[in-house]
Amino acid sequence: MVKKIILEAREMKRCAYVNAVLLDGTETMESKTGLVLFTEGEMISAIVPAEKADLTGCDIVDLSGKYLLPGLINLHVHLPASGMPKKKESDPKKLVRLMTSNGLLASFGKKLCAGYAKQQLLSGTTTIRTVGGVADWDTWVRDGVNAGKLDGPRVLAGNMAVSVPGGHMAGSLAYEATSPEEAVDYVNRIAAEKPDLIKLMITGGVLDAKVKGEPGVLKMPPEMVKAACDAAHANGLAVAAHVESPEGVRVALENGVDTIEHGAMPDAEMLELFRTHGASLVTTISPTLSFALFDQSVSHATDMQKYNGRIVMDGIVGCAKACLEAGIPVGLGTDTACPYVTQYGTWRELTYLRRFCGISNTQALHIATLASARIAGVEKETGSIEAGKSADMLVCRENPLNNLAALRQLSSVIFRGKCFTPKVKPIPQVEQELDNYL
Repeated sequence: MVKKIILEAREMKRCAYVNAVLLDGTETMESKTGLVLFTEGEMISAIVPAEKADLTGCDIVDLSGKYLLPGLINLHVHLPASGMPKKKESDPKKLVRLMTSNGLLASFGKKLCAGYAKQQLLSGTTTIRTVGGVADWDTWVRDGVNAGKLDGPRVLAGNMAVSVPGGHMAGSLAYEATSPEEAVDYVNRIAAEKPDLIKLMITGGVLDAKVKGEPGVLKMPPEMVKAACDAAHANGLAVAAHVESPEGVRVALENGVDTIEHGAMPDAEMLELFRTHGASLVTTISPTLSFALFDQSVSHATDMQKYNGRIVMDGIVGCAKACLEAGIPVGLGTDTACPYVTQYGTWRELTYLRRFCGISNTQALHIATLASARIAGVEKETGSIEAGKSADMLVCRENPLNNLAALRQLSSVIFRGKCFTPKVKPIPQVEQELDNYL
């Protein structure tokens, strides 16, 4: 006798998802009906026409016309914070020193990161890539999820990044290298923690800019970038780089960086460097909104931060549009947890891609799923709904191809075959301000 069940937060052995409208995550995806999706344990085992589906021995999940699509992928996450805006900037160096000063505080910090990773999962992000964290906390979360000890998404962990004195996130989420040799030492030190990638902070950013009109100043010299990239590649690790200026993009690509995080206003030379070096762009519009577009009474940004924020936003959007037009791979990131960029708001980045880059809802959803999986090197495991891939799926009441905001209210999140009820506590101030940009 076939047993009919509702979605629960428990692992299912063999399930049949029936009466779904399927969106597979491919570039030309369209709504498909009349199919039954089977899972066995963590995997999608088959997708067959309903009239040919043998449901014997299956737990049946009747989606009653809801939409079934791949889980979202966020390629640019920092786990140690929430995205809650602050009226005054705090000193991240002091906070990190405090949190790593003893075992008790470090344990608290790890659990905080685990909680934020769970927020990512419960809001529909089934894969995250961390690109600058505290100590080895990212790999701790990743290993806990993989061992079944923590509820969270798939984590591609970066741990600490490498910066330079006075560079972006130096002394907090990044080590401060003073020479190419020291950069290599730090890369090897991080690699010993078994991360999934290495992150470099090559330029400055909006918050650490010293001059109006000059955000993203080159901080890491080319010879140090090359040494760090060579060391990372020797360890079998790809390199992601924080870059927010044309000069920074050029230096990064010429010296071995695999993914440009953020980007800058492009020219023909920059696009050719992307092609020549087989690099990809991870676009992050989310963190620029509050600086560039919010009223300063809300953002508490200085005149210089607002001015520079607009330059960075225009550069990120311009780079994404040019790369998409040129066929250069573009993935989705949010730069969680910058101000107003929450751990539960990945879906908003899709709406920004549509609004500011002028792409379709279908293309935005593809970028947030299979395209990002390819950039991260996990496309054989996740990113689309196909037999043989991990059962990482979302259930929506409405069609996100018609309205991306449908991703805000999910019915269920399924990760590695386990079903979760979406449940996050939004930050009212953040939601109120960001809803103006849907």
